[in-house]
Amino acid sequence: MDTSCDIATRHCIPCEGGIAPLSDDAAQSLLQTLAGWSLTDGKIDKTYRFANHYETMAFVNAVAWISHREDHHPELTVGYADCRVRYWTHAINGLSENDFICAVKVERLLAR
Repeated sequence: MDTSCDIATRHCIPCEGGIAPLSDDAAQSLLQTLAGWSLTDGKIDKTYRFANHYETMAFVNAVAWISHREDHHPELTVGYADCRVRYWTHAINGLSENDFICAVKVERLLAR
């Protein structure tokens, strides 16, 4: 079953806390659908590399659009030709399905 296709069609559900973070097994299962993403300290992240600053900023703006649409915001670390995207759900201090929904949508920005 291709979970990334299923999760990419979903939208984030507002999370104000009061729910448990995803279990390690559930997070690892969802992580398998995201090439190049890592799970560290309850956060998922990936660094994207680009040819120049213009391409990097175009990517950052596209990620910002996803964040706005989903109302779920990553931590971005932006360099000249790279951008690290890191997701976790602050309200539960861990991972939720929202983090993976957004990560899949970010991945699809660069799908060929």
